Amino acid sequence: MKHGLSYTVNCSILLTELPLLERPAAARSAGFAAVEFWWPFAEAVPADAEVEAFVKAIEDAGVRLTGLNLAAGNMPAGDRGLVSWPGREKELRDNLDVVAGVGERLGCRTFNALYGNRIDGVAPELQDELAVANLVHAAKVVGAIGGRIVVEPVSGIDAYPLKTAGDAVGVIDQVAADNVLLLADFYHLAVNGDDVPAVISAHAQRIGHVQIADAPGRGAPGTGELPLDDWLGAIEAAGYAGLVGLEYQADGDPFAWLRR
Repeated sequence: MKHGLSYTVNCSILLTELPLLERPAAARSAGFAAVEFWWPFAEAVPADAEVEAFVKAIEDAGVRLTGLNLAAGNMPAGDRGLVSWPGREKELRDNLDVVAGVGERLGCRTFNALYGNRIDGVAPELQDELAVANLVHAAKVVGAIGGRIVVEPVSGIDAYPLKTAGDAVGVIDQVAADNVLLLADFYHLAVNGDDVPAVISAHAQRIGHVQIADAPGRGAPGTGELPLDDWLGAIEAAGYAGLVGLEYQADGDPFAWLRR
């Protein structure tokens, strides 16, 4: 690739042949200085010992934690966030305290708040109102440590309502907080039919994080048809200087494309 942006390895989807806490060291051994994670615990508020073990794994590996998801429910079962889920407000707020604590200790300042699926029998307007209130609160909590919340369009889950950059920006506009930004995952945007160059042109200054995978297949760059290098070059030229999250599925050497 010809762009000059640096990478952070998503250790929740990559290096999965290893136990979770061994993956930061494996990323370091592969030549990376930064990692990111989905919520790495089974519970929204894990035991102190679990948090300590996670922090130690990052510190011992000698990498930076650059991104962390808020608790998102049961992801393997299809959950995609608590932000718009009535009845789980306290769970989300308690989780935010843990998130901010981990972020403060490890220097992580970017936190992905997955919006949540539509729920049968609940009016979408009520979910959206709750989501805005929760995002306002989340922005305040992470803002206290200099952090920011990113809101992500997601593919593959019909019940997840934020599918395009415009969908996410509409929510961000309602929150009206300077530290709530767009997570532009080029894979999700492309699979959902969004015009990625147009997204970059329209929203580059509001993009707080970028992630990539190729399509079809959600594999490593070069395994599909997406012009990822062109898009990364475009967003770099538009002023984005953050990291690019490697968030794809891979068999064998997941970083062979980089060494080529």
